Amino acid sequence: MAENPLFKAKEIMEEFARQTGLLSDKPQRRYLWTDAFAVCNFIELYRQTGEAEFKNLALNLVDRVHHTLGRHRGDDERKGWISGLSEEEGRKHPTIGGLRIGKELSERKPNEPFDEVLEWGRDGQYYHYLTKWMHALNRVCKTTGDRIYNLWAMELAKTAHASFVYFTPSGVKRMYWKMSIDLSRPLVQAMGQHDPLDGLITYVDLQSTAPRDANWPDLGSEINDMAGMCEEIDWATSDPLGIGELLCNAYKAAQLIPNKYFDPSLVDDLLESSEMSLEAYALGDELELPANLRLAFRELGLSIGLKSLERLKGLVQQKPDLFGERSLSLVNSLLQYVFLAGKIERFWLKNRGSGSWREHLDINMVMLATSMAPDGYLKL
Repeated sequence: MAENPLFKAKEIMEEFARQTGLLSDKPQRRYLWTDAFAVCNFIELYRQTGEAEFKNLALNLVDRVHHTLGRHRGDDERKGWISGLSEEEGRKHPTIGGLRIGKELSERKPNEPFDEVLEWGRDGQYYHYLTKWMHALNRVCKTTGDRIYNLWAMELAKTAHASFVYFTPSGVKRMYWKMSIDLSRPLVQAMGQHDPLDGLITYVDLQSTAPRDANWPDLGSEINDMAGMCEEIDWATSDPLGIGELLCNAYKAAQLIPNKYFDPSLVDDLLESSEMSLEAYALGDELELPANLRLAFRELGLSIGLKSLERLKGLVQQKPDLFGERSLSLVNSLLQYVFLAGKIERFWLKNRGSGSWREHLDINMVMLATSMAPDGYLKL
């Protein structure tokens, strides 16, 4: 008899909470991407079980992340909040200076030469991690009704946008991929392929949640910037995590269409790119390789995206006045790949003793749980 996915997700997330210091006296292991997915998972477990413990874990994790990654590292000569605010003001606005990635190594100093391999292990700020945290905060806002979480997400969006977006000498707006902890200098100047898309959809979701209050942050100009940057980008990718994120973003954008925030053509474009990417990916043999030659969290990102397709089909069928035949045709075509989600989950459930699993233990655990109970991350 197959194990209940929700029960398994619950078991995994409780273990994650113990191992990373949320439900134990163990040292805090905070990492922004992992913790953003974990917050969404706890929110979903609370929604499905009604157990207040999971809502409390989500709120506790938000607090731990802000007080760890919103502050300078313990081995940094700088102390306190990254924003430079006083202790009291920093607690009121914990995201206004951004949030560290949580990498083990300290960030590259201004006079240090760039080392591409070493840079992967160095701290700093990633834009696409910040958007994940904005999304997690907004999910908490919608679950609890407490607008402070939307405010923190909006303040983070304003800060991130002002720091990562820049004009090229030709007057075109682009984005840095990685910034220093204090957001004063780029650490990696290349632009992440899907960063403008992440920003666009996340900003629109935050704006649609925000109260109509003149004193509340407004993301109108930031949304226009991201929409402009998205016009010329080819979304197709060979990365399974990237494909999964394309599918997730297609579903998220579709959820915002009924409120007139997006045109269905964006959803169709993302689905077309996803189909092209999946066709190429499925021809390879990556999912036949042994565990030690694979990265679980990247494959699980694809699995999560594939889980969005049935949900997207339901939405398209419910709103025929908003979505055309092209949207439904694309979703139906993509559904042929949904079996890969089960294949990925089963493989990693059986291979959690492998070296590659243990090497990225926290992120692998959390994304496996997301794949098994994905609505906390997928629903807006």
